[in-house]
Amino acid sequence: MDEISFSDIAIVSCGTLNLELSHLKKEGFLDAEKIYYTKPGLHQDCHELERQLIARINMAKEKTDKVIVVYGGKFCYVNVDQPTRTMQKIIEEQGPGVGRVQATHCMDMIADEAERERIAQEVAGGEKVWWMTPGWVEYRHQVFEGWDQGIANENFPKHTGGAIVLDGIGYMDKYMAEKPEEFLEYCDWMGIPMQGYPVSLDRFKSLLLDQAKILMEH
Repeated sequence: MDEISFSDIAIVSCGTLNLELSHLKKEGFLDAEKIYYTKPGLHQDCHELERQLIARINMAKEKTDKVIVVYGGKFCYVNVDQPTRTMQKIIEEQGPGVGRVQATHCMDMIADEAERERIAQEVAGGEKVWWMTPGWVEYRHQVFEGWDQGIANENFPKHTGGAIVLDGIGYMDKYMAEKPEEFLEYCDWMGIPMQGYPVSLDRFKSLLLDQAKILMEH
């Protein structure tokens, strides 16, 4: 990959992805000036998401004039009251030094649609899959805040291919070894089996690099 430094770029991300971003930092790929996180699970509360996102971007702008937002465009922010208000609009309002990784949601940042289809074919025979990233396991109680068993029963069981965690950091093996009861309890609550699927973080890296390049050119 091209040698691009993130040293004068700040990252503002959904807290759900802090496991992947911390991993990229540890391995030396991501030398960002600062990384700011919003609370995991804010896709359920678009107004709070917008408030926290803008506040974090403003904090980031105090450190640097280049900011990459790690949020999906389509599914992370859905404003029912103002359907024309989109994530893209919010980002544009933040000015020229702010860019967003081009993906629809966190799962898409780790594996694109074609890759997810391939995995679903391989693991679930093409059945409908509930996709997750490790953050959906780690921050389960925030991501599914307000979900009772009834809501869970309405949502999960129609995913007959089960839940697949797109794991680019070796999270699931460790989780299942260290917290087997919690793992089984999570599967019971969803009413579908859950398994990790190892993937690389190459797509995530290239999405970050693409935005870094764009910001460098302006």
